[in-house]
Amino acid sequence: GLGSSRSVWDDLSRQLSADYRLHKVQLAGFAGQAPATRENGKIVGPAAEAIADYITRHQLSHPAIIGHSLGGEVALVLAAQHPELAGRVAVVAALPFFSLMFNPQATAESVTPQANQFRQMLLSATDAQFASQQQQALARLVKTDAVREQLVNATLTSDRQTLADATFEIMTLDLRPQLPNIRVPVSVFYAWDPLYGIPAAQVDALYSSAWGALKGVKLTRIDNSFHFMMYDQPEAFSKQVQDFLAH
Repeated sequence: GLGSSRSVWDDLSRQLSADYRLHKVQLAGFAGQAPATRENGKIVGPAAEAIADYITRHQLSHPAIIGHSLGGEVALVLAAQHPELAGRVAVVAALPFFSLMFNPQATAESVTPQANQFRQMLLSATDAQFASQQQQALARLVKTDAVREQLVNATLTSDRQTLADATFEIMTLDLRPQLPNIRVPVSVFYAWDPLYGIPAAQVDALYSSAWGALKGVKLTRIDNSFHFMMYDQPEAFSKQVQDFLAH
């Protein structure tokens, strides 16, 4: 995910490791990892290509791909552009166009000025301002107090340029036109909590509409959770992932 370490998967990995071979991905520039040299500030496409190359080089046979948030976008691009490689895909807490979360009528063009403004705000913030911004943001993304500092620290140790470029990209990247190219089973897990202040049915409708172009997509809501459902509802999330892998 955006600014996250691969450690967000540690608890789930311990449960799965007896039955599955796991490959945990962390994007360059996030959570203390050195940034990559990038063209045009792009992250999602190059990450998908790197994973496709990894699958090919290591001769992995149709692995299941699971991505959280920004990682979900990477998983979608991989499945759409390399339909022969993945066996199945799970997208966790992500939409094929992130900005629909705030405006169901959004287009890539309409949100570009706001995305540019947000990128500049991240780049121009002092270290103290940036830390405050991230603490406020993570308070809305994870309910579990015990892990919030860990998640904030991952963001604070991320490369600021990479983080800003990734934020701009996910705000403006509309993957809905690519959904018909995906030929493998896709499961989408999304969160809802009463503290959102909006009815669960409204969230259901948003996800149903956003994923409408993907034939056979399976949508599963996990209740009483914020964005990091692997922390907020670990048992429910683990069950859904294990069902996804087994079927």
